Amino acid sequence: MRKPEIMTAREAVKTIKDGTTLAIIAMTQVSASTSILKEIERSFLEEGHPRDLTYVHTCGQASAGKPGGMQYIAYEGLLKRVIGGHWGQSAKMMDLITENRIEAFNLPQGQMANMFHSMALREPGKLSRVGLGTYIDPRIEGGKMNQKAIDSGYDTVGIVTVDGEEYIQYKPIPIDTLLIRGTYADENGNISTEREAMVLEILPAVMATKRWGGKVICQVESVVENGSIPPKDVVVPGVLVDAVVVCENPLEEHRQTYSWYYDPSYSGAVRVPESALEVLPTEMRKIISRRAVAELVPDQIINIGTGIPNENIGPIIAEEGLSDIVTITVESGIYGGVPAGTIDFGISRNAQALISHDRQFEFYNGAGIDYTFMGAGELDQYGNVNATKMGRKAPGAGGFIDITATAKNVIFCSSFTGGGLKTSFSEDGVKIEQEGKFKKLVKEVQQISYNGKLALERGQNMLYVTERAVFKLTEKGVMLVEVAKGVDVQRDILDQMEFTPLIADELKYTSTDFYREGACGLRTLIERNKDSR
Repeated sequence: MRKPEIMTAREAVKTIKDGTTLAIIAMTQVSASTSILKEIERSFLEEGHPRDLTYVHTCGQASAGKPGGMQYIAYEGLLKRVIGGHWGQSAKMMDLITENRIEAFNLPQGQMANMFHSMALREPGKLSRVGLGTYIDPRIEGGKMNQKAIDSGYDTVGIVTVDGEEYIQYKPIPIDTLLIRGTYADENGNISTEREAMVLEILPAVMATKRWGGKVICQVESVVENGSIPPKDVVVPGVLVDAVVVCENPLEEHRQTYSWYYDPSYSGAVRVPESALEVLPTEMRKIISRRAVAELVPDQIINIGTGIPNENIGPIIAEEGLSDIVTITVESGIYGGVPAGTIDFGISRNAQALISHDRQFEFYNGAGIDYTFMGAGELDQYGNVNATKMGRKAPGAGGFIDITATAKNVIFCSSFTGGGLKTSFSEDGVKIEQEGKFKKLVKEVQQISYNGKLALERGQNMLYVTERAVFKLTEKGVMLVEVAKGVDVQRDILDQMEFTPLIADELKYTSTDFYREGACGLRTLIERNKDSR
């Protein structure tokens, strides 16, 4: 029987040749092959190899500037090109991209996850309508995030027409080496992932790599005797694995996520009492999220994205006792539970189900989620939203484009202005203590991450929720539909925008109940919504 070779991280890295394509499966620092990544860094800095790699990754693989993940390989010379879903939490990778020192191509995370299936099946790329009308569209920017990518002559996307309809072709990317992580490998190399907090797209990535004749290297916590892993728990059969690296320092280099080594409530092994879950302080971001959650009706499946939603909506649903009438999902494949914060995005305590990352996007892109709550950077007069490029910084889309393209209700959560905004809240309403330095409601967004015109054609319900105003996208344009008590519409809203919105004939006031400490009665509001819609 064909078996993988058990080797050290140093031996594994020596098999990665200069100029080849390296794909890595992880999200934030969940399932990160840290021992191997650190050895790649050491080898490059001390020996100059490997170098000129193309780095392929579906998800962001860093934790808000903390050491680890893609931070270990973010070096000019080591990397020639990156084709990835998100870099927003990796300062080093963002600097390489912004300073035009590597070629940077951004593709929607879900499309990348499912590209592995297309590549494994020898298809001529993945065809999808997701990304049309955004910066991914090759007629706009083609996902090229800097001048070096534009000048490279390399393309990751194209346009094809099938039965009179246009699709984006996400082109195949040959993979030479794939890094994955498991919990255990048995003596035949069969891989299990029971202590991991996500399922991810490990198997389709393995299949795609094998289709190109590439090598699969897996970091594990330990090797166990044959027969120790139940066959249904084998995520990757050993005959598809070329090398197994046993982590020598699991407390540091095989952590469940950045913030802790292992918590069984995040991998589904145990459940913890709801009373043990954190209650967030009542401040601006929580208040924005409360107002957004108030749009829900019972028995809906929702998605929460990074930023304000991920940090607040899960804890709010737990605090308000809504988990029996609302099902939270996260793009990583989570159903239910209370998602962790930004630094550990993508995992959930007390989840009901954990499915694979690529399969989750089949649901998002196919049936479409009932409600998605997303962070946002800019909104313009056309209803376009930018969440992917702020000034010179280009964090990329993650799952944003995939999810917002097909969701039935899209609710953006954002502060009204940015850069130093300070607010206070009371039963009298909102007080702007200090206005932000820059406007977020602009004439034209810097980059189109969400296309307002196409959203209207799809029949989506789109709201943009801030701490002082709520806007709705209508057939006639962006409309101001609700304001907070205590704000002056002219001074605090219209004068802080670069365009003049439509104003609803019956302008509503935001309930000051959202400013209360403790539960604010969201369950009653949501149940009432069912009768009013």
